[in-house]
Amino acid sequence: MEYLIKDQWIELKYVPGKGAWTYHLQIPGTRHLVGRWGSLKVSGTVDRVAIQAKNLFTIGGQDKLLSINAAIRKALGKNGGELVKVTLYLVAPYEKLTANDVLDTFRNEEVFTVFSVLSQQEQSMIMENILSQKTEVLQFKKLEYYLKQLAKR
Repeated sequence: MEYLIKDQWIELKYVPGKGAWTYHLQIPGTRHLVGRWGSLKVSGTVDRVAIQAKNLFTIGGQDKLLSINAAIRKALGKNGGELVKVTLYLVAPYEKLTANDVLDTFRNEEVFTVFSVLSQQEQSMIMENILSQKTEVLQFKKLEYYLKQLAKR
């Protein structure tokens, strides 16, 4: 695991009228990170309070921001202007499954032979159903569903 910052003291900033970003941390040394909203997620601790897969906000040419919501602030017992000890690491970005990933999984689970005797239309429908899912969780659920269906044949 590669840390963005480890055991570093950062000011909990308060900027009134900024919605979810009213309370935030500006994470030093992160201006070089590239990614659209939702693709840069961090996990770690803020004063020993665990945070999981929180989005970083990009401001052009500046270090990224991490929103600190009311629940986290309550657990911290701190207000704007106070220092918090922060350890953060980037959560690995999700890479969508490819057709080769699905076929390899079918081979590993010993259902490839059953899959290969299906009509081209059935194979295409299964593959499209798996690959078109919007999230990794949904893709894996759909893959698991088809593994069970193919194993029954």
